[in-house]
Amino acid sequence: MGTVRRPAAWLALLAGLLTGCDVSARSADVTVSGHGSSGAAESAGTVGAAGSACALPVTFDIAVGWKAEAVDGLGAVASGGPDGDLAGSLLRQGPVTLVCEIDAKPAGAIGFLRVSTGKPGGGDARAVLRAFVAAEDGAGRARYRTFTAGGLAGVRVDYVQTGKLLGESKKESALAVVTPQGPVVLHLGGLDSAEHDEMLPAFELAQDTLRIR
Repeated sequence: MGTVRRPAAWLALLAGLLTGCDVSARSADVTVSGHGSSGAAESAGTVGAAGSACALPVTFDIAVGWKAEAVDGLGAVASGGPDGDLAGSLLRQGPVTLVCEIDAKPAGAIGFLRVSTGKPGGGDARAVLRAFVAAEDGAGRARYRTFTAGGLAGVRVDYVQTGKLLGESKKESALAVVTPQGPVVLHLGGLDSAEHDEMLPAFELAQDTLRIR
């Protein structure tokens, strides 16, 4: 499949989803096994390989009903100028840039599993993930944990994001791994905490099936 070019209106919407207001909270590091969520998502296939909806440094399974689309913001960034600056600022979070969206709406939920990648040499998975969370306004109460999947050692974080407009808080999750091509971050964001909990098995399916391409 070809890449999907997003209009400026979509980029503005993305900015709203990625931003909020700061909250004061301490983060914690923990090492645990298992996920702590109920249920398991059924796989509908793999994304990340050449020829799939999103070509990535890793592959992983997506849940039934979820739809993957590539995000083509890198072309605008490379072209320079105002449009490139806007695309870069809205698609970038910390050391990584959004390259793929996996939409939960076809499966009946409101949210996305978003995949971002970065350049090699940006630090280990924990450093990448901490920088990713730090770049999200309103992120707090972060709990970090390590995991392994397919020979990859990664770090996962579960945190709370407080919105700017209404001041409402919702759960979010992300994970990071480092590959020879650079870091990869998977981020799960939904409309609210109830949607997050409904989508969490799909996120954990992706985590459990991560493999280097």
